[in-house]
Amino acid sequence: MSGAHPTAGPLRDRRPRLAGLILAGLATLPLLGALGADSYVLLLVTRVMIFAVAAISLDLILGYGAMVSFGHAAFMGIGAYAVGILATHGIEDLLAQAGVAILVSAGFAALTGAVSLRTKGVHFIMITLAFGQMAFFLAVSLAAYGGDDGLTIARRSTVLGAEWLGNATIFYYLVLAVLAATLLACRALVAARFGRVLRGTRENPVRMQAIGFEPFRYQLTAYVISGAICGLSGVLIANQTNFISPAYMAWQRSGELIVMVVLGGMGTLIGPLIGALAYLLIEEWLAGITEHWKMIFGPLLILVVLHARGGLVGAITRITGGRHG
Repeated sequence: MSGAHPTAGPLRDRRPRLAGLILAGLATLPLLGALGADSYVLLLVTRVMIFAVAAISLDLILGYGAMVSFGHAAFMGIGAYAVGILATHGIEDLLAQAGVAILVSAGFAALTGAVSLRTKGVHFIMITLAFGQMAFFLAVSLAAYGGDDGLTIARRSTVLGAEWLGNATIFYYLVLAVLAATLLACRALVAARFGRVLRGTRENPVRMQAIGFEPFRYQLTAYVISGAICGLSGVLIANQTNFISPAYMAWQRSGELIVMVVLGGMGTLIGPLIGALAYLLIEEWLAGITEHWKMIFGPLLILVVLHARGGLVGAITRITGGRHG
């Protein structure tokens, strides 16, 4: 029912171990005295983890449900604007902001998903793009909150009234905790019956309906969960940059998230983390070499997609020879 997958089989038992090694490595990064708690490397890796959360949320519907959403960044923007708008009105508590971001993102996903999932293929891609652009232009029209110029947030969110997140190391570990929780929650979700039905719907929706499952309900639920998680990543990015902008919702940002998922390996969950790490680090490296870095980055991504079947996770499978660890 789940069908063949490029990264299925040998790596299936290795993914939790690989994820554990990566998370352990991320946990030790701030402890390296040579970098320092406020180093640029620490800030860059924090950004990588935030985008990894968004990419994992996209992989839940793209890799496991074959739903190619080209408006996924709208949920990240909603989360970011929840922080900025609430902070403007004096509500700076992180839990309150995160709660509003998750609820609004989930609500937007439910409304747009109920319409989008009535379509298939390229029509689904285009309608999600349209909804994403609607959110983008709505943010542009919010003159009270910066409009097209964006809005600067005076300080990071508070936790129980304390400004703990002002410390870069504490904020780093908060983002790491959210990343780990996202990985664990999504892995539990796809391993449960819900995930098996979602994968079955990806392969053969008619057959799933014939044996008593309603594909639309499962797809919509996955879409709503995905949107809520991506909204949470928006809360984090707004706190890291202390700035919100309609650019968070642009279709180009949605495209970047898709590239991260495909680059790392669709339908793996750990792949989007690796993809986000590779994408942002290579981008940073090339941008330091030439202002025309996109002309190098584009062909490089194409080569990886063409020759690394299953993304970077698939490449790891072949390099390790499919050995179980």
